[in-house]
Amino acid sequence: MDMTVRPRRLRKSDTLRRMVRETRMDKSSLIYPLFVKEGTNVEEEIPSMEGQYRYSVDRLPFELERLQKAGVDKVMFFGIPDVKDEVGSQAYAEDGIVQRALREARKQFPDLYLITDVCMCEYTSHGHCGVLCGHDVENDSTLKLLAKTALSHVEAGADMVAPSDMMDGRVGAIRHLLDEKGHKDIPILSYAVKYASAFYGPFREAAGSAPSFGDRKSYQMDFHNRREGMKEALLDVQEGADIIMVKPALSYLDVIREVKDAINLPVAAYSVSGEYAMVKAAAKLGYIDEERIICEMAVSTYRAGADIYLTYFAKELARFMEEGRIG
Repeated sequence: MDMTVRPRRLRKSDTLRRMVRETRMDKSSLIYPLFVKEGTNVEEEIPSMEGQYRYSVDRLPFELERLQKAGVDKVMFFGIPDVKDEVGSQAYAEDGIVQRALREARKQFPDLYLITDVCMCEYTSHGHCGVLCGHDVENDSTLKLLAKTALSHVEAGADMVAPSDMMDGRVGAIRHLLDEKGHKDIPILSYAVKYASAFYGPFREAAGSAPSFGDRKSYQMDFHNRREGMKEALLDVQEGADIIMVKPALSYLDVIREVKDAINLPVAAYSVSGEYAMVKAAAKLGYIDEERIICEMAVSTYRAGADIYLTYFAKELARFMEEGRIG
């Protein structure tokens, strides 16, 4: 046949396919979510997230060393306190679990980049992401506690803070307090576009953060909505966010793409606990090729526009990149 244009020409060899690859990935874009809890000598596997663990502060260095050896140099801490109360006071306590984890990590691993999740749900007795007024989460009074939490993390050694609560105005409140206290150089990674998702189920078991009543639909976004996500992202840019995150990742690739096209900041995506658990469960049953699925999920997220990828598969992806199987 007389064909001038033959797309298959550029697929002829692995070398050629790699040369013309449109989506490229790097270990430097990976962030690993890590759960820290009270106690000593604790390294307990999370039942719904096979291969993921909760660590006490004394066991934390062993996992941080494994991450560093794998080539993952960024972690995000999630704290699990022993004591919870109505106002989540352990979230911003000087001797809180995340604050102690930060000091230990900073002392032993000065080259690691430490990010903290800023929210109240793991710390409140009712499991909601802020202060209650009756059965409603009171937005404005919650902002002060979120800002106080972020400041306490920075003072304990955090390089970056990541508010995930979905209160209106929290990025501005955090930015104002950090600047006021002399931390103008600390970036904010905002969970700007966070949907009320069924994909969070395993995380809530891992962090003990399920709400004791109701749900979080009055502050997390309705997953039917796309334009609302753009509204949230643009508002957080105006308030001083340095990175905008979309959460979850896999079912929201269209939103990642739209956010990427609309803003001039880096875009992060969080491949959440439900995505991880589904892959592990299906692989255990022999239904899927786990390694290939991990790679394909990651590539799809980067292809959609993500610059940064939070994933429980960070160590595996770093290895696959090192081996040239992905990247």
